[in-house]
Amino acid sequence: MRLSAPRVAPLTDDELTDEQREALAPMTQGGRPALNIFRTLARAPKALPRFLEWGGYVLSRRNSLPEREREIAILRIGYLCRSGYEFTQHVRIARQAGVTAEEIAAIKQGPDAPLWNAADRALIRACDELHGDQFISDGAWSGLAAHFDQKQCMDLVFTVGQYTQVSMMLNTFGVQLDEGLSLDPDLAG
Repeated sequence: MRLSAPRVAPLTDDELTDEQREALAPMTQGGRPALNIFRTLARAPKALPRFLEWGGYVLSRRNSLPEREREIAILRIGYLCRSGYEFTQHVRIARQAGVTAEEIAAIKQGPDAPLWNAADRALIRACDELHGDQFISDGAWSGLAAHFDQKQCMDLVFTVGQYTQVSMMLNTFGVQLDEGLSLDPDLAG
């Protein structure tokens, strides 16, 4: 975590305006508590629904990247952005998508970790290039295109862009972990 306290505090139930409550409604259906990220973003209640719409695409089956590969990309970007909140939240999601504990550790090492197959290596290398240069080189694109179709390659760029933005917001606003979660020690401080 880059900040030990929020710069933009998540809203409490008592602080919510009707507009903010309405913006949070999709996350609180069935009595679920809204996560700190959403309680923070609800301070911009007109932006939150649009953010959720695009994020909903990235996390849905409309995103043609297989769920496992999507989560590897999200974790790699969260790690590269040093976003403790993002990485922590998506470790749980990635595990549900079939990403192993060994793969989560290898995500931190990058594309040259020995356990990756050629497709995973190409995916992680593309994430690294997007993070470092906001561009995928011809060589990395060719490697990616050898394993993923054109729509999947596009969806990878969309996913990396979305989670880079999310990481920037989380880091800058100082969104703290939700109750019951533990920060990965490699992302402390």
